[in-house]
Amino acid sequence: MSIQLNTAVCQLFNIRYPIFLAGMAGGPTTVKLVAAVSNAGGLGTLGAAYMEPTAIRKAIQEIRQLTDAPFAVNLFALQVSDDNKRIGEVQGELNRLRNVLGVHHATKEPVSTSDFYQEQLAVLLEEKVPVISTAFGVLAESYVQQAKSVGIRIVTMVTTVSEALLAEQAGCDCIVAQGSEAGGHRGTFDMKEHPMGANIGTFALLPQIVDRVKIPVIAAGGIMDGRGLVAALALGAQGVQMGTRFLTALESGAHDAYKQALMESTEESTVLTKAFSGRPARGIRNLFIRQWDASGIEPLPFPTQNTVTRDIRNASARQNNADYMSLWAGQGTRLLTSGQRAEDIVAETIQQAMSILS
Repeated sequence: MSIQLNTAVCQLFNIRYPIFLAGMAGGPTTVKLVAAVSNAGGLGTLGAAYMEPTAIRKAIQEIRQLTDAPFAVNLFALQVSDDNKRIGEVQGELNRLRNVLGVHHATKEPVSTSDFYQEQLAVLLEEKVPVISTAFGVLAESYVQQAKSVGIRIVTMVTTVSEALLAEQAGCDCIVAQGSEAGGHRGTFDMKEHPMGANIGTFALLPQIVDRVKIPVIAAGGIMDGRGLVAALALGAQGVQMGTRFLTALESGAHDAYKQALMESTEESTVLTKAFSGRPARGIRNLFIRQWDASGIEPLPFPTQNTVTRDIRNASARQNNADYMSLWAGQGTRLLTSGQRAEDIVAETIQQAMSILS
C-alpha cells in the first residue's frame, strides 16, 4: 500500500497538509489559533455555534487579516427550541451547586435560548468563507445551493454510515467521521435514536464509511499525532481532524484551569455526559458531573440545559475552579503538550507521519 500525505483533501480545500482543526465552540478556537493552523498548512476552523452573528463576522475579518490561507467556520445545523417542562426540578438541583460557588440562585421561571442559526449562516454566505462545516445535521438544500454558487465548500460531521450517506446525498464535499473517542459534542443527527450519541470507535467507523461514500472522508476522535494520521490514511481517510490536541496550544482560548486539568488527565479521565448541555459530550469527569449524576435527575434537553448551567460554568471559570467547568476532551490526553505553538503541533504531526512512511 502506498500512502501519500498529499491527499485529495489537500487539493479540494487548497491546503498543504491533510489536517483540520476541529471547530470547538465556546471559545477555544480563537482567531489566532484558527489562523495559526491555516498558516501552518492545515485547515483552521472557527467554532462559531454559540457566537452572535456580528461577532462571527468580526472574527472572520480578523482571521483574514492574519492569514491568506483557507479556513472553515463550524455551526450547529440545528434550529433550537427550549423545553422547560422540568425547569423547577433542574434549577433546584443546580441551586445546590450555585451555593458552592456563591452564585445567586436561579428562579424556576422558563428560560429562552437565543437562536441565531439563520443569521449566522447569512454571515458565512455574505463573507464567502472558504468552508462551512456543520454538526448535528446537514445544511438545508437552499443553503447548500447558495454556498456552492459562491464557491464555498461544505463539510459535515457524522457518527454513523447512515449519517454519512445522508451528508453525501445533501451535497457535502467532505465528511468528518467522528468516533466515540472524540471530545465534546459529536455530530450525531438524531438524539431520539441515539440518546447518548452513536458511539462507534474511530477506527471501526472509518473504513465502513469510506467503503460506502464517494466523497473524501476525514477521521476524527482520539487522533493526536502523526501515528494517528498514518493509521487513518491506511484505513482510507483522506486526512484527520484534531481538536483536543490543540486545546493546550499557546493560541488556544481554553481557560488556564481547563488546560491544567487536561494536562493532569489520562485515557481514563473522560466520560460521556449530558449534565452540562443536555446533549451527550465527552469531557473530564469533575465534581459537577459527579454531583449531577448522584442526584439522579435527568438533564433538560439541549439547548435548555446548556442555558441553565451557563452561569455556573462562567462563575467557575472566573474563580479558576475546574470543578464546575465543562472540560471537553477526547481520550488521547496523555499525548498533550503544554504551551506548544499550533504551527509546531502541525509540523510535528507531519514530520512524524513522514518518518513512518519513509
